[in-house]
Amino acid sequence: MVTRRFTVINESFVCEVCLTNVQPLHTGCRNHCPQCLHSVHLDHFPGDRAANCDGIMDPIAIKTHSKKGYMVVHRCRVCGYETVNKLALDDPVQPDSMETVLDIMKNNAWKG
Repeated sequence: MVTRRFTVINESFVCEVCLTNVQPLHTGCRNHCPQCLHSVHLDHFPGDRAANCDGIMDPIAIKTHSKKGYMVVHRCRVCGYETVNKLALDDPVQPDSMETVLDIMKNNAWKG
């Protein structure tokens, strides 16, 4: 039996942290708020909605990937699960906040 590792779900939602009305991503799938970069722990694999946790996923770091560009690292407040997701800095409708990205990078620089 083959298990799908990515299910496309690209729908609008309201951020549970900052209450931003989040629009679907122009290309790809949006899984986090473009304003505060928080997410909700819903998936084991993208789009499967199988996590049964529903914890807030805090953006704890920013990484770069040679092919995917800037990525946000999320950690679940409830279970500690961590995941890495591509940022949508170039989305023409609702891009991810570069100010928030820079704040996360600055905060991590202070931690050493």
